[in-house]
Amino acid sequence: MSKKKKNEAVENTEEVTPEETQKPQTEEPVETDEKDETIKALEAEVAAGKDKYMRLAAEYDNYRKRTANEKLSLYDDATAKAVTELLPVADSVRMALENLKDADPEILKGIELISNQLDKSFEKLKIESYGKVGDEFDPNLHNAIGMVDSDELDSNKIAAVFQTGYKIGDKIIRHAMVQVAT
Repeated sequence: MSKKKKNEAVENTEEVTPEETQKPQTEEPVETDEKDETIKALEAEVAAGKDKYMRLAAEYDNYRKRTANEKLSLYDDATAKAVTELLPVADSVRMALENLKDADPEILKGIELISNQLDKSFEKLKIESYGKVGDEFDPNLHNAIGMVDSDELDSNKIAAVFQTGYKIGDKIIRHAMVQVAT
């Protein structure tokens, strides 16, 4: 081999000491540890952000449901208040129908039309009447103003209705006044 080639070969081959071979091995785990710590920190940050987002979404969903329920409740309360003012009129019309059986058919027909209009209006407003003879007595719905012995009705059944009860959904507008069979 020529001298020139030998010099080039010597220049190209670098002598590697044991310290240099170990140096990259020791640096690599340090970098990996730093990367692992950085990844863990970022994962924790992402998890915290996700948790915060989930809590915010749940909070908003609860708010939306609560306001929807409040709106329905507000509507029911306003309807109940307005209907409370109309109930004496409904009672008077029903009383007129009961007491005018022998009256002129034209007058009776007019009062029946008024009664039907009231019933349709209450139906549109989702107002239900309750408290009919023979129904089971419920102290949450009915106001018992008397008791009577009855052979025709079972015990704890409504024997007579003095005032019809009204409710909207589960909200009682007016309790029914009834007489209960014993």
